[in-house]
Amino acid sequence: MSYIAIPLPPGRGKQEVEIEVTINGLKQQIHYRVELFYWEDCDIPTIDRAECIRHMLSAYDQDWTLYYIGSPTEEFVPITFVKKEDMKLQKALYLS
Repeated sequence: MSYIAIPLPPGRGKQEVEIEVTINGLKQQIHYRVELFYWEDCDIPTIDRAECIRHMLSAYDQDWTLYYIGSPTEEFVPITFVKKEDMKLQKALYLS
């Protein structure tokens, strides 16, 4: 699978991104959400940041699925989600 990178301006909260691409004449619209998860918002005492991420994601919106975990900083970790139905379409196109 090929990748493209699109820089997004930093900001607190959710950034919803819609991308429309045409690949080999087939047009697709894909919905992404980039969210910064702050370590200070982790409500369980832990020394393991992976456990903190797992806990924060456990109650996340079920219409979205985890797509990519970015490089963490001392303050937060950026996480990208994709709409579940868009992910199914991507997988189907990738396998065909």
